[in-house]
Amino acid sequence: MQILILGILEVLFGETQVELGGQRQQIILATLALEANKVIRVTRLMEALYGDDLPSTSRVQVQICISALRRLFAAHGHPDAIVTRTQGYSLQIPDGALDLHRYEEALTQARQLREFRRLEESAGQYRQALALWRGPALDGVESRVVQGAAERLAERRLTTTEECIELELKLGRHREVIDELNALVDENPLRARLREHLMLALYRSGRQPEALDTYRVARRLFIDELGLEPGEELRQLEHAILTGDPRLALPESLTVAPPPVEPVPPPIPPVITNPIVEEIRAPAAVPVPPVPVAPPISAAPVSAPGISPVPCLLPTDIADFTGRNQQIEAIQAQFGLAADDASQFAVPVVVMAGKPGIGKTTLAVHAAHRLAARYPDGQLFADLHGRHAEQVGPMRVLERFLRALGVPGTDVPELIEERAELYRTLLADRRMLVVLDNAGDERQVRPLVPGTSQSAVLITSRSRLAGLPGAVHIDVDVFNPEQSTELLSRIAGAERIEAEPDSAAELAELCGHLPLALRIAGARLAARPHWSVDHLVERLENEARRLDELKHSGMGIRASISLTYDHLEEDARRLFRLLTVLDFPHFSGWVAAALLDIGFAEAQDLLDDLADAQLIETSRDGRGVHAQYRFHDLIRVFARERLAADDPVEERDRALERALGALLFLAEEARRGLYGNFLRVPAEAPLHPLPARQVRQLVDPPLPWFERERLTIVAAVRQAAQAGLAAHSWSLAMTAVTLFESRIYLSDWRETHQIALEAARQAGDERGQAAILYSLGSLHIGEQRYPEALRLLAAADELFLRAGDQQGRAMVSRYVGFIDRMTGRYAEAAENYTRALETFRAGGDLVAVAYVLHSIAQIKLEQGDLDAARTLLPEALEYARRSGSRRVEAQALHRLGETHLQADEVKPAIEVLRQALDVVRELGDPVGQAYALQGLGAAYLRAGAHEKAADVLREAMELAVASAERMIEARVSMVLGELAMAVGNPPQAVVHLHRSLGLFRAISVPQLEARVLGLLSDAYTAADNPVGRDPGSLSLEPPGKPAVFSS
Repeated sequence: MQILILGILEVLFGETQVELGGQRQQIILATLALEANKVIRVTRLMEALYGDDLPSTSRVQVQICISALRRLFAAHGHPDAIVTRTQGYSLQIPDGALDLHRYEEALTQARQLREFRRLEESAGQYRQALALWRGPALDGVESRVVQGAAERLAERRLTTTEECIELELKLGRHREVIDELNALVDENPLRARLREHLMLALYRSGRQPEALDTYRVARRLFIDELGLEPGEELRQLEHAILTGDPRLALPESLTVAPPPVEPVPPPIPPVITNPIVEEIRAPAAVPVPPVPVAPPISAAPVSAPGISPVPCLLPTDIADFTGRNQQIEAIQAQFGLAADDASQFAVPVVVMAGKPGIGKTTLAVHAAHRLAARYPDGQLFADLHGRHAEQVGPMRVLERFLRALGVPGTDVPELIEERAELYRTLLADRRMLVVLDNAGDERQVRPLVPGTSQSAVLITSRSRLAGLPGAVHIDVDVFNPEQSTELLSRIAGAERIEAEPDSAAELAELCGHLPLALRIAGARLAARPHWSVDHLVERLENEARRLDELKHSGMGIRASISLTYDHLEEDARRLFRLLTVLDFPHFSGWVAAALLDIGFAEAQDLLDDLADAQLIETSRDGRGVHAQYRFHDLIRVFARERLAADDPVEERDRALERALGALLFLAEEARRGLYGNFLRVPAEAPLHPLPARQVRQLVDPPLPWFERERLTIVAAVRQAAQAGLAAHSWSLAMTAVTLFESRIYLSDWRETHQIALEAARQAGDERGQAAILYSLGSLHIGEQRYPEALRLLAAADELFLRAGDQQGRAMVSRYVGFIDRMTGRYAEAAENYTRALETFRAGGDLVAVAYVLHSIAQIKLEQGDLDAARTLLPEALEYARRSGSRRVEAQALHRLGETHLQADEVKPAIEVLRQALDVVRELGDPVGQAYALQGLGAAYLRAGAHEKAADVLREAMELAVASAERMIEARVSMVLGELAMAVGNPPQAVVHLHRSLGLFRAISVPQLEARVLGLLSDAYTAADNPVGRDPGSLSLEPPGKPAVFSS
């Protein structure tokens, strides 16, 4: 097994790389791997997943991720890779299995060898350590916690590189490290130590002017960026280079020098502390080689008088350039790789794509200036105006480029093919950088690509230009909050922004962290010194005027977006507008199909057209039919402006109803896939059916679809209520209970139902009110708040009675029966269940019949009537399977396992309970898993398999605690108490049983409370504690058999 974090996160078993699952699992694994073999607290893992904004289900989500990772490791022979500790979890990996550990070991050896002056071996160890890095650590793992650690690792990597190059300079490898140092200085321009290394390497390579120019560039940068002169060490090194200090030369043992001359050492500053120039400290009587002279620069071949050998058409770089280090690093890496690879014949081409206003041009110009030294024969630049009506074709650009290369206008060929041939010929033996800005499509740029690999092409476009062969694509996204604030500070003034940090953060948010919008906002503040930041925030808060506010001196967001919008086909423009009818956080192909009332494939194509034009963003979650898209905030504002201007209200209303109807249709299908037609109040809102094939692809399996669309459903319930579509609102809320209950989204459950209930009341929809009250009763049952649940169920029953809905009344009776059973009122429970069963049988509701049958069987089990339970459960299981309700099937299997266990049929019990566990794991139901594991733990205990029992009960407890399910937590604690007694540890049994007793009392389950009291009495007796024998302190009952009851 190997776990690799020095780059993209990877896990290898042998030569096989395994799929790690979604972002959440990768974040958990990365957090554990960063501190491998140490305990990571659960709270730290929750913070890694969600930052400071922890949802109520954060602990559950951590446990779900841990369980999934454990299954992954177990499937490859490492079941104990992740172990549970008191405060959290630990990733246990052997020596050498983590690349970070191998890096640290190699680095330690390198430093030890350096101390012993074994420099050649030390340099080799340094390079071995650095070779383990495959890119930025944990690249792509989107977590503030993980990326904070990754940044610290990046700093260690850079320090290691500096130490390595310092050593290689001592070994005389100055020429070999120059290219690497140039790239490192580009990436880390304020890193003085790297500039010192570069200056010394250039000087020793006979390139004294370049060494001095490196200092001058550094000095200007330090003054501009930091307001400081370079440090003492850098200044002393410059002085030593200027004066040809002999002590900058290599020691005699490491250089082949010409015959020595008499030393004439110049004055040396008294103190030099930098290890780079430590050779200066050597005695003055050292042979002085001739001062290095830079080799002459050879001009490019010319074909006509007046041809300029070094054209430079780049626009001026900007002083306030901010961020984009990752993109610049990727560009430099791509061009550097091409330059270093002798077998590379193709021209390196990089395409940077991004939405309007994202800063592609600024980035391209800045990157080109940083790359200019690598392309000494010149830099060409052209704005192709790809989204303008006056798009610049390759014919005109070639003429301009040829003139820049010195070709007289009279010699420029007429045909585009001949112009391209002459262009490629002139560039054949040159190292030139070609920057093509604002490309509209591949046809615009193909003739402008040079013919040989010495040159390189950098392209910006709002499209990805996927049809350009061999191009590397780099996506340019919005700034993060820190970069946004930095850009505002550089434009409007740091003191001004720092004086109002909260308002500055809100301003960046209103600008959507879009660089053009931030630049406009900063420029407006700079032009109006009397404005506060908060004043501009107030002006931008009005969405109707936001785009009017975001324009200044020829810059404007609306104009930038319009260029792209006007270029679209009409169907794509219409979809772009109608998407803003919805308040959904994201949308998929089925949403677009419903909005336009067209086929799924056609809708998907239109979405992709919008994404290609960078008017919507693609989410990293989901592919194929699950692909998700979203708006940038400012582009959404523009789209809403166009919607209001171009689309009648009636058309917008119809589109909204179709989209809500499609969402309800899919939610009903997903619910049916999980439960069948289980105990439901049928939706009354009109549905918008979708093709069966796409529906199967979308909602099979059901729970992952519900999880993907959870925020969409919550938003849809609210929007439907606001639009006066009460039936859509309560129908969606009811259907979503499938997800809320399975994944413990109790706050979503409560919020959606309160909204839907108010909508139904305002609409006078009594059946909708009854459905929501019934469902809220279910929520209160789940929270063990039985009196409040009974009040809500009674109100629902009254409304169902007035509506003449017998199915609804039977559903209420079923829940009242459940509460009766949990509170020990078995006769009343049986009566309510029987009444409900009659209605369900009459209506042919197989799922409801199955549920009530296994619930009655549970009563029989608790009363010790095993024969009655054996009669009822097979029938319940058959109905559940016939109706396709997997969850009710799992519940019936659990009851059947319990029946076998009470009959001392341990082996069949274990087999059936494993089947139940398989079903709930397939469904992704953490509470169901906890119940199944608790049952298995009791069965293993009865079989004498104490270690297996402990393992499954530990996992059950983790799930129970994470999901805040007090009932199952109490039951697991009870079985753990029995297990502690079985292994001869009565004190530990007392601890578990007291925990179980407290929980059962808190949720009012008297029959299980009595059972725990009996077990606790036995535990005290075994521990020889007299309290356990005091009848007044404990209401004693015989302990009975290991508890496996489940709701």
